[in-house]
Amino acid sequence: MEISFLLNGETRTAQIDRPTESVLDWLRAEGLAGTKEGCNEGDCGACTVMLSDAAGSRAVNACILMMPQIAGKALRTVEGISGPGGELHPVQQAMIGCHGSQCGFCTPGIVVSLAVAHLNGDTADDDVLAGNLCRCTGYAPIVRAAETARPAPVPEWMRADAAFGFPKISSGGAGAAGGGQTAPLFAPDSADALADYYLTHPEATLIAGATDVALWVTKQLREIETPVFLGGCTDMQRIEETDTGFRIGAGVTIARLKDWAGASHPALAALLRRFASEQVRHSATIGGNIANGSPIGDGAPALIAMGARLTLRRGAERRQMPLEDFFLDYRKQDRRPGEFVESLDLPKSAPGLACYKLSKRFDQDISAVCGCFNLGIEDGTVTQARIAFGGMAAIPARARRFEAALIGQPFTEAAIAAALPVLEQDFSPLSDMRASARYRMQAAQAMALRYLRERSGEAVSVLDIAPIEVPEVQA
Repeated sequence: MEISFLLNGETRTAQIDRPTESVLDWLRAEGLAGTKEGCNEGDCGACTVMLSDAAGSRAVNACILMMPQIAGKALRTVEGISGPGGELHPVQQAMIGCHGSQCGFCTPGIVVSLAVAHLNGDTADDDVLAGNLCRCTGYAPIVRAAETARPAPVPEWMRADAAFGFPKISSGGAGAAGGGQTAPLFAPDSADALADYYLTHPEATLIAGATDVALWVTKQLREIETPVFLGGCTDMQRIEETDTGFRIGAGVTIARLKDWAGASHPALAALLRRFASEQVRHSATIGGNIANGSPIGDGAPALIAMGARLTLRRGAERRQMPLEDFFLDYRKQDRRPGEFVESLDLPKSAPGLACYKLSKRFDQDISAVCGCFNLGIEDGTVTQARIAFGGMAAIPARARRFEAALIGQPFTEAAIAAALPVLEQDFSPLSDMRASARYRMQAAQAMALRYLRERSGEAVSVLDIAPIEVPEVQA
């Protein structure tokens, strides 16, 4: 397989014999060793690079990005953050001036993340840096570097990638495209092309963002015999308004969904802010998150509580179902061979929705419990309820008995407390490294009370807690 792309401002053509080769491995083999390998699973950010295409520029993890995913795009590594004549980028200069680096291993990824934020005018430094782990500096000097660099103009060389022509690449098949392909590969350019191919090749592995599938390669050392790269299916990357709500294509990234949801579904946007890191959110797709079927995936509980409906496609045939019916058992879904997630339908609004994620870290951590509540209240009485949890069972699931116990009851702490034991009929959580079964149940019950207090106007977010004023001690 032969692909072309822009690398640090220069056109490159690469012959790829293994479609699942990571961009990180290719870069380091080419001598671009500034991009580091740390965790090799998308957590530490040492491998962060800038990827640009018609959708803009974003920071991504090179360790879980596969080479076919950069075809026709522009890639910039830490070596390309400085100018063609060696001029330092304002972020690089600020990192030096603010002493933002000690051991230096994490620094290249941090520089790239901050340079992308500088280019895009993103000033949410905590979010920008959540996917870059640094064990030396404590982040304060790194944040100061971001603030120091902010007023500086964006260097021209950082804008140059936007002018790169993004050619359409072959949709695949042995011998297709310049130089042919030496490994099985199919890259459809539409949902129709994907449906036709997948119907006759149900054994294929569909790869959208690769944020999960890449770990099969890097951690489990698995060979993906028939990879199908979905980045060209632009018709599955749309968000469209319908008569009853919105249709979200399966290829919409978590980052884009988060930004879009801020207006119509702010509770969903707030939860997605805690979905992995900026780098992962820019690659991972909502369709992949659903099809993955993880019991601790954060997307499904919120979408179930909202009443989302899933569209599955097999060839020309489509079928719809409530999202909660898609999950059958651990990593088992109601999906036939050759059938894929095409889109998701959401209501126009969900004003009663609130989502609570419990994890050991606020940023970039896996949930011990994720609880999402969507109650309808009329005249102080619960008239309807959709409540879903992740981390409480082998699948993300609704708390149907708990819902039934609430409907028709006054929306008071006493009524909710009386119904809390019913949650034990809905779920029998497991104990693992993240939490014990007892802790999970108590946390889920506490989330129900937290929902009551939030809807009553109390501040319940850890981000809203005001600092305690400590009186001065007289000498």
